[in-house]
Amino acid sequence: MEVKTFGVVGSGQMGNGIAQVAAAAGMNVIMSDIKEEFCEKGLATISGSMDRLLKKEKITQADKDATLARITTTTNLKDMAKADFVVEAAVEREDLKFQIFRDLDEACPENVILASNTSSIPIGSIAAQTSRPDKVIGMHFMNPVPMMKLVEVIKGIATSEETFNLTWDLSKKFGKVPAEANDYPGFIANRILMPMINEAIFCLYQSVGTKEDIDTVMKLGMAHPMGPLTLADLIGLDTCLAIMETLYDGFKDSKYRPCPLLRKYVQAGWLGRKTGKGFYDYK
Repeated sequence: MEVKTFGVVGSGQMGNGIAQVAAAAGMNVIMSDIKEEFCEKGLATISGSMDRLLKKEKITQADKDATLARITTTTNLKDMAKADFVVEAAVEREDLKFQIFRDLDEACPENVILASNTSSIPIGSIAAQTSRPDKVIGMHFMNPVPMMKLVEVIKGIATSEETFNLTWDLSKKFGKVPAEANDYPGFIANRILMPMINEAIFCLYQSVGTKEDIDTVMKLGMAHPMGPLTLADLIGLDTCLAIMETLYDGFKDSKYRPCPLLRKYVQAGWLGRKTGKGFYDYK
């Protein structure tokens, strides 16, 4: 099956990034969200991202104009019926994702592949919400999507080889490097990354070091491009908490218990860069 029209559910930091790389690869893109203002903000983010590429002379003005021209927005999820392949990029909430997939299953023709950008929720559970589990797959992009090369491709227990192969090839068409992961909580990326971030938060919580020193140790001692607390702020502390809860619920192992400080920050609305305050102040 050839994918000509690509659907993205969600216009936030992940959704608009996915829409950008799909449109840059020459596809027509439908980007949806629940409010028009969210769609407009997503388009503005894409334009700003492309302006930075333009300034670095990685693209031309014609490239930017053509990419933006391929993206349409909607607040009606039923418009995804026009897409050949749809990626859900909503917030990391199981109940929300389940409902989106039930709605997409009803709206989209039966041959359409439905992918999730989930970073931890089992694909099998998502697929079970649909009448097409063989056409449901995980397509986990990294943040920021236009810059990061990796896409984790996750097969559910019912995912067909045809669905997997098409998603794998599509990742390459987007200029990404796909990696296959089996369907366990957190997959590969977040099963390794999130416990490390959670442990860094425990170090702060237990006064093992300051936030600056914790980040410095990991940057200069382990050659990480940014420290774990800075990275947590970039990802979003609510997303970090949701992933840790998925790991904890999935494995029933205390080593995956979310740090109380992480929960406290999320309850206070300190979610990182997107709210202006997390472990660091961005205001």
